[in-house]
Amino acid sequence: MKIFRNCILISSFLATIAAFFYVGIYIYARTWPKLDISTANSFYLYDKDNKLFTTGNSNDWIDLDKISEYMVNATISIEDKHFYIHKGFDFPRIFKALFINITNGKTLQGASTISQQYAKNLFLDFGKTWNRKIDEAWLTIRLESYYNKDEILEGYLNTINYGGIFGIENAAHYYFNKSASDLTLAEATILAGIPKYPAEYSPLVNETAAKERQLLILNSMVKNGYITEKDKEEAYNTELTYYGIEARNNLATLMYYQDAVIDELKSIEAIPTSFLTTGGLKIYTNLDLELQKNMEENMNNNITNEKLEIASVAMDPNTGKILALIGGKDYSKSQFNRATQAKRQVGSTMKPILYYAALENGFTASTTFNSTKTTFVFSEDKTYTPQNFGNQYPNKEISLAAAIAYSDNIYAVKTNLFLGEDILVETAKKLGITSNLEAIPSLALGTEEINIMEMMRAYATFANMGYSVTPHLIERVEDMNGNILYEYKKEPEKILNENSVYILNELLTNTYSNNFIDYGYPTCYNIAYKMTHKYAIKTGTTDSDILIFGYNPELLIGIWSGYDDNSNVDSNESAGLKNMWVDTMEYYLKDKENTWYEIPENVVGVLVDPISGQINTNNKKTLLYYLKGTEPYLNELTLEDILPVDKQE
Repeated sequence: MKIFRNCILISSFLATIAAFFYVGIYIYARTWPKLDISTANSFYLYDKDNKLFTTGNSNDWIDLDKISEYMVNATISIEDKHFYIHKGFDFPRIFKALFINITNGKTLQGASTISQQYAKNLFLDFGKTWNRKIDEAWLTIRLESYYNKDEILEGYLNTINYGGIFGIENAAHYYFNKSASDLTLAEATILAGIPKYPAEYSPLVNETAAKERQLLILNSMVKNGYITEKDKEEAYNTELTYYGIEARNNLATLMYYQDAVIDELKSIEAIPTSFLTTGGLKIYTNLDLELQKNMEENMNNNITNEKLEIASVAMDPNTGKILALIGGKDYSKSQFNRATQAKRQVGSTMKPILYYAALENGFTASTTFNSTKTTFVFSEDKTYTPQNFGNQYPNKEISLAAAIAYSDNIYAVKTNLFLGEDILVETAKKLGITSNLEAIPSLALGTEEINIMEMMRAYATFANMGYSVTPHLIERVEDMNGNILYEYKKEPEKILNENSVYILNELLTNTYSNNFIDYGYPTCYNIAYKMTHKYAIKTGTTDSDILIFGYNPELLIGIWSGYDDNSNVDSNESAGLKNMWVDTMEYYLKDKENTWYEIPENVVGVLVDPISGQINTNNKKTLLYYLKGTEPYLNELTLEDILPVDKQE
């Protein structure tokens, strides 16, 4: 009995000490400056012309007493039913969540209060380090010390993320085309469910999951005395119409660019992690809004399969500026950004990297291999039998130029084996591809998974005649007073031989040349009629992926298409992708001169047979380029066979 009494006394003493500490820390928090929460989670994004195109805070702040009572009650009921009782931390809920998570060996419940979530929103990123958790806890205490509950709840509702739409007033207009003051119980309980996991609970993404969460919220409201069972049933059975994307200037893809900007912002060390340090941020991006709109329009016009997804990036190859970016067909249906987050097989778009390495190692446009159905034998139990697209084989010696024009797989694998598989891996890494690549024969056919941004970086080096640039969306960041916090200043670095790059770029123009019509058609011949400019282009296909990368000195565009679950894709879909690419390129360049690269002094052009790569006397000739001294030669060359540099336009 004495032991029990002593335990009670000790517990009481510890509780008293904890209470004094708890009160003391809130008193101490009052000695700190009052937080200005009016700019919480605020950032302003500007396009390349310094015009504001979106903000990360609520454009239309709405007072708490004007927000629908259903919305307020639904939020409190599902997020923090003791909100008006605790002082920022719901300790019984914390201990309960800890017990459940520990006994189950995984995180099943969270215990963050509305105050804690609001404090979290004052930061740029949502890291889970101990230092970050301590910072959030301290901010929560400071919020509770200076602001009353209504002020905290009002700020929370006006800044929370409702599926890429910030603030309840914006969300109400976006989803239901009305003010937050007019939300019904059915509408409010749908919206209240989104912040938990916007990528899953947005009704525009997964209406089934959204309805399940709505029912959970309605049940919690019944349990907490906000509504009756009858109210719950009526709200749950109400059929809702979602206004959705019509409220965002008819651009279904712009939010992908915005998300990519915020991800890049998080990686810049010069930017403070707390918005409170800056009072908000002005972010000046490289977005070409008209190009973004046109790219989306061309996507919708040419990619008619509704289930097929898209990743598309347009970039200035000389600077690395990302001018437009599409991470999926419709942000309202999927927030997964395939342009920045996905890794897919790149197919034959890997071949230009291989052939640059080949040109650097003694190959010329006229180097030939016999292309016929081939089984490569490496040991008794290890063989490899690549196939050409459509099982089409020339069954003869073909030039490197023809191999590129037709995207011949046999030629590519032979080249890879001839050079040694390590050479392709080393060249890819040199060009900025950071994904893990295995030195195997099939790497030449793009069997490894690579992010499209990595491929854009590699292709940009070809498009700018050998300079490494970093793809980037942000040009400058300022605080709200106009002080520059960050400015992009990285200079391009020369990493490739301009002679080999020029020869490769010329070879890639043959993918749509009628000079190469022979045993079939070049891979991009079907879009040649749309071209008013000269381009270097390479396409690629795998069982589950379709890609195209193409450029001239002013613009590089890369596009991927496929299914998120890696299902097989119909190769006929490639026509839509090619047309999307050429339509976007032609739009951007419509008022610009047809520019091309200056021929290096050590490069010469020769008229040769396109398929064999040899000089002959027949009428079928095309102009191919060579490092001086490596060009095909006959004892009696004429001016028709070899052109001087100043006559090769």
